Amino acid sequence: MTRRGEQHRNRKLNAQVLAKLVVVAVLMFGFGYALIPVYRQICELTGINQLTQKDASVAPVDNTQIDRSRTITVEFDANAQGPWRFRPVVASMQVHPGEMAQVTYEVVNTQDRTVSAQAIPSYAPQQAGSHFKKLECFCFQQQTLKPHEAKQMPVVFYVDKSLPKDVKTITLSYTFFEVGGSGKSG
Repeated sequence: MTRRGEQHRNRKLNAQVLAKLVVVAVLMFGFGYALIPVYRQICELTGINQLTQKDASVAPVDNTQIDRSRTITVEFDANAQGPWRFRPVVASMQVHPGEMAQVTYEVVNTQDRTVSAQAIPSYAPQQAGSHFKKLECFCFQQQTLKPHEAKQMPVVFYVDKSLPKDVKTITLSYTFFEVGGSGKSG
């Protein structure tokens, strides 16, 4: 076979391989695209990965981690040690032990400069501190506030069911103070 004939044959084979690869790529894309509705149908038929129940006659499952026989009053307090206004949005709320709750604190930087601050919690009575469980809190990290910036900062918490029965009220108090000196210029 001549060199020219061999080159022609190689080009033809390369073109065939390229065509096959394009067909395979298109089929793979189509298969991946088709998997989404197929997956949804399989999940619906088997009841796997269902986020909502379709049968309205099924009663919702009650959270057994909540002690509905007790009600605890949680009072919220804020102390500001620095150039801001700091306060809870609500003064208190009623919760059952084990029940998830959320409160929001507001802070406003009243200065013409950026400030960094940290919140430190305290509890009354002191024994309540080990039973007050925060899942999300602005106190977990420093907060940086630009000049005249206002922030809404959530605290997601629950009161542990092992809280002594004689404790009916818990006070959560935050002291919000500046860290790192005077901060950056505005």
